[in-house]
Amino acid sequence: MRPLTALQLINGFAALLLAGTAQAQLYRSVGPDGRVTYSDRPPAAANNRPASSSASGGAGGGAPDNASLPYELRQIAQRYPVTLYVSKDCVPCNSGRNLLINRGVPFSEKTVSTNEDIDALQRLTGGEGSVPMLTIGGQQLKGFSDADWSQYLDAAGYPKTSQLPSSYRPPAATPLVTKQAAAAAVPASPANPEPEPASPSIAPERSISNPAGIRF
Repeated sequence: MRPLTALQLINGFAALLLAGTAQAQLYRSVGPDGRVTYSDRPPAAANNRPASSSASGGAGGGAPDNASLPYELRQIAQRYPVTLYVSKDCVPCNSGRNLLINRGVPFSEKTVSTNEDIDALQRLTGGEGSVPMLTIGGQQLKGFSDADWSQYLDAAGYPKTSQLPSSYRPPAATPLVTKQAAAAAVPASPANPEPEPASPSIAPERSISNPAGIRF
């Protein structure tokens, strides 16, 4: 056998190198954490699902979209939901709404514009039908007072500055009567029902975390 020349050795080595490169093709993939990896296997197509549209905020109206809130704020909103009752051309109502928006409090807004709305509000408040009215959990605040509203929001645990995500959209205001629509299916009560005795009001204990003794 004749010895191989240097040129033949170089050509043979190059052919082997090209064959190995073709067989060991590398694939580049980016993981969920942004880390780039290289592998001889093609990346899996597990992330090709369409993105969810759940971050649309409150476009549908009604209750706020608590699912998009930070964890602590979501827990507070579920424990002490906030509802604002307003009417058209109501300056104090606008002031109350601005306080909630500037503070970043997720809330539902109910409009009182018809006789049915007024009747429903009177049933809710025990006879009064004035606006604005704010409910924080089971607590009712009638009339707007920056100091009072802020004090009750503090006691409920709502942050003093907004922590809402930039994608959050407040729900659209809805008429109050829509909230009472389910009551139509309940059998009619007697014309003159016997009033239930009112339970005695017991003042809550004051504490360092709740100096005003606020009860929800």
